[in-house]
Amino acid sequence: MQSMRRLIVGLFLASLVLPAFATAQSAAVSRRDGFLMLWQGIRRATQENGEQPFADVPEGARGFSEITYAKYRGIVNGASPRSGQAPEFHPDDSLALDDALLWLFRTRSVDELPSLTKENLPAMLKRYPVAFLAPDNAAQTVTEGELEILVRSLDEVLAKEAHEVSMYGEKFHGRGTAFGERFDMNALTAAHRTLPHNTLVKVTNIRNGKSVIVRINDRGPYVEGRDMDLSIAAFIAIEDRSKGILRATFQRLGDAALVDMCGDKDPRRAVRITKGVHLIGGVPATLPLGKDLTFRSTRPFVLRYVRYPDGAVTFLEDWILPGESHPFMPGVAGEYTFALGSAGGRARELKMRAIECSE
Repeated sequence: MQSMRRLIVGLFLASLVLPAFATAQSAAVSRRDGFLMLWQGIRRATQENGEQPFADVPEGARGFSEITYAKYRGIVNGASPRSGQAPEFHPDDSLALDDALLWLFRTRSVDELPSLTKENLPAMLKRYPVAFLAPDNAAQTVTEGELEILVRSLDEVLAKEAHEVSMYGEKFHGRGTAFGERFDMNALTAAHRTLPHNTLVKVTNIRNGKSVIVRINDRGPYVEGRDMDLSIAAFIAIEDRSKGILRATFQRLGDAALVDMCGDKDPRRAVRITKGVHLIGGVPATLPLGKDLTFRSTRPFVLRYVRYPDGAVTFLEDWILPGESHPFMPGVAGEYTFALGSAGGRARELKMRAIECSE
């Protein structure tokens, strides 16, 4: 019965996002590995916070900083503590589908945290139908491949979601923001109800295709139906000020402390192809035009294809052995997708955005 439920979930997920090539994975991903996959995708910085760590994810353990910070922020949950004992995360247990979905919605900041509970998962799945929870959902677990499909499904939906965006300026200029800064209407900043402080967001005006990158440094707006307030400088970069309101899409780029848009200081790179196959150096989220990206690993892997910003695909099927490498230099700005696979048949897509930088 459990295998039948897994098949139903897998078929439902596959019907939403069809990967370019099939993955054959049967083992459930662990809670630790699953959470770190979700966390890597949002490129969010951790901070010292004095939070008591989970008893089974002590300092020095893999994922300690990310999991402890997520505990502090209320993003992850552990087992109820026994009397006088610290709570446990059970990092090596199989990741249940309901926990995976809850963490996915929380890390993507789709709503305020008090609303993101297991009780509200049916409502969230109605809003973002990326999976199906069976009545006996406690028995449902997810594999690494299924979790990747869930992440890709939600991220693609969020990237296409249209938002009403307004502008705020003179009335608030010089006042304190929700995060203790001074609001500067001439800086490229924005207010959002749920995105973390210092998150960089690319806002694209649907009407004309113009984009601006803003930093979240305030909370709001609190007008029904509106999802972001842009500073005057940010608003007029993509629309005439007289309009006052625009419709836009959002692309979350990551924490400003981690994303160096035109430098080589970004410590967060996607390195994992499968559990045992990792790229040396990894694939950065952004790469300036004119710089090389080199694919190499200590294990054999295959670079199956590259999808270019205009949608064109070049099929390579280039097997790269230990000691070998495959160089790649983006020729135009935009998003590139690299399809990689292991000798065992597992696969993953990694994305990178090539950007133009001034000298």
